[in-house]
Amino acid sequence: MKLLSLSKYFYLVVFLLNFCNNLHSEDAVDIWKQNKELSEQENNNSIKDNNSNSIFSNINKKNKNKDIEIEQDISEKFEETKLYGIFDPNNNDFTLYMWSRTSKNEFNNIIKRINKLDLSPEAESIFVKTLFSDSYHPSEIKEEEFIKVKIDWLIQNEREELIEQFLKKNKNFPHKGKLIQYLVDKNISRANIVKACENMSFISKDIKDIYLDKFNIYFLIFNNKKNQAQLLFDILKEQGKSDNFFDDKINYLLGITKKTNNKIYDNNLLNFYLSSVTVKDFKYEPNNKTKKFIWEYLNSANLIELDEVGDREKIKNFEIAANENRLDKNKIFEFYKKIKFDLNTLINAESIYQTLPGIDARALLYQKYLLSDKIENKIELLFELKNLFKKEKLSNVFTLYMSEQLKALEVEQGIPKEYLEAVKDNIVEDVEVSRGKIKYDDKILHRSRILKYFTENNKTTKKTEKDLIAVYKKIKKNRDYFFSAKDLALVQSLAIDGIKIPKEIKYKEIEKKYAIPENLLNLVSDKQKGFLALKIVEIIGEDEIYNLDPETIFFIIDLLNRAELFKFRNQILTSALPLRV
Repeated sequence: MKLLSLSKYFYLVVFLLNFCNNLHSEDAVDIWKQNKELSEQENNNSIKDNNSNSIFSNINKKNKNKDIEIEQDISEKFEETKLYGIFDPNNNDFTLYMWSRTSKNEFNNIIKRINKLDLSPEAESIFVKTLFSDSYHPSEIKEEEFIKVKIDWLIQNEREELIEQFLKKNKNFPHKGKLIQYLVDKNISRANIVKACENMSFISKDIKDIYLDKFNIYFLIFNNKKNQAQLLFDILKEQGKSDNFFDDKINYLLGITKKTNNKIYDNNLLNFYLSSVTVKDFKYEPNNKTKKFIWEYLNSANLIELDEVGDREKIKNFEIAANENRLDKNKIFEFYKKIKFDLNTLINAESIYQTLPGIDARALLYQKYLLSDKIENKIELLFELKNLFKKEKLSNVFTLYMSEQLKALEVEQGIPKEYLEAVKDNIVEDVEVSRGKIKYDDKILHRSRILKYFTENNKTTKKTEKDLIAVYKKIKKNRDYFFSAKDLALVQSLAIDGIKIPKEIKYKEIEKKYAIPENLLNLVSDKQKGFLALKIVEIIGEDEIYNLDPETIFFIIDLLNRAELFKFRNQILTSALPLRV
C-alpha cells in the first residue's frame, strides 16, 4: 500500500479523531447483543424511505424549495453558456449545476493538489467522470478557464483516447487547436503520418493556427495532393504567415526547387520532421534540452545512433532521456553491449566493477549477467544492477527490464526459495490481472453472495433479500462474529437501495460511532456533488481501493450514499469488498 498524501492524511486524522473514545481502529461491534425492539423514534428515522429510497432524504427535503429557486437563478445566468464535456451527467448521478456552489479557490486548489498525485486507477476513473461530465462552470470561473483546466489535464496525462472523445463530442471551443496539435505531434513522434493526417479532420473553420496550417500543407503533399497543397501554400505566404525555412522545405517537396538547405531546426516537431525528410544523410545528436516529442520521433524513426561508444557523455544523455520516458529503455542496454571489456575483466566483473565509473560499471555487470548461466548469479547481478541504477537516480530505466528478466527466469528455471520474497517484490504486476475473479464467502457478510446485487445487473431486490436472510442465518451461528466497517458499508448501501435488513442487525446504532467531518457533510447538504467527488478522489489518492483500511472505505461509502452518488458508490464497493483470486 502506498503512503497516503498529506492532504489525505489530514482528512483521515480528522475522521478518526471524531470516533467515540471507546472505538479503536476497526473495533469489532457485537451485532448479536440482545436489545429491545426499535423505539418509535427509531422507526420514524428508519433508513428506508419509501418515497426516495434514501436514509438522507429528510436532509434533502428541507431545502428542496430553496434549491429549486437557486437552480432557476443559475439556469438564467448560464442560459447562453455552452457545455463542454464527454459524459452525460446523469450517467454518474450529477446534474448540470454540479459546480454551481463551488468557489474558484476551492476548485483551483483541489485540482492543483490532485495534479500532484499519481492517482490509482479507481481514483483516476472517478476524477475523469467528474471533471468531464457535461456541466456549467463554477460561477466564479470563466468558461474559458474551466475548459483550459480540462485541456491541460488531458495533455499533461497524455490521454489520447479521451482527447479524441472530447474533440468528437465538442465541435467548437476555446483552445481546440491546442488539443489537435497535441494529437498531430504525438502521432508524428511515433512516425505515424497516416494517423496524424486523420487528426487534421478535427480542424474547423474557426480555428486559426499557423502551425496546423503548415502541417496540413505537408499532409496534402504526403497524400499526393500537390495542387491543393500549392493553393494553401500560396495563401499562407500571401497572408505573411510563412517563413524562409518552411518555404524552402515545401518548395523542395513540391518539386519547385531541386535543392534544399541542410539546416536542421528543432524548435518544434514540424520543423524537425521536415528537416528529417529533406536533409540528405540526416544526423542529429539530441541532448538534455531536446524536446520530448523530438526524442520520441528519433526513437520511432530509428534515427538514434551511437557510432562511437567511447562518448560516455552522449550515453549519459541517452540514459537520462530513457529515465524520463523520452527514449526506448531497451536502447540503453544495446549501448551497454557495445562497450568492450577484456576476458579477465568479464570473468572478475563482480569485484572489478566497483573500480569503474558509472556507465562502465553498469555495462560490465550487464554483460556479465548475459554471460552467466547460473540462476543464483543472475539474480544477484540483477539486484546489484538495480542498486547502481538507483545510485545514479536512473531507476526508471531498469525497473521494468528487471521485472521482465525475473519473470523469464521464473518460467525457464524456477526461482530458488531463498530468493522468492525478494524476486516477488521486484516483479511489476498488471493490477487487473493480479486482482482476479470474485470469490464469494458466505461466512463473511461483506464478501458473501449478497455482493452479487452490486456486481450483477440482473440481481433483483427480492433475490437479494432472500440471500441476505440465508447469509444472516449462517453467520448468526458464529457467536464470535463481529460487524466490521466493511459490513456496515455494505448493509447501509443495501438499505438505501430499499433492501430490507434483518432487525437483529443494529447497523444504525453502529453508524452513530462514526463521525464525518462537518466540512464534508456541508458539501452534501450544499449539493456540491462535483467538489465532493474530487475530495473523495483526493482521499483515495495513490492507493488502490482494496488496500484502504475498513474505516476509510465506510467513510467514503457513507459520503457517497448521503450525496446520492450511487454509481461511484457501486464502483468502490465492488473494488473494495470482494475477495479476488
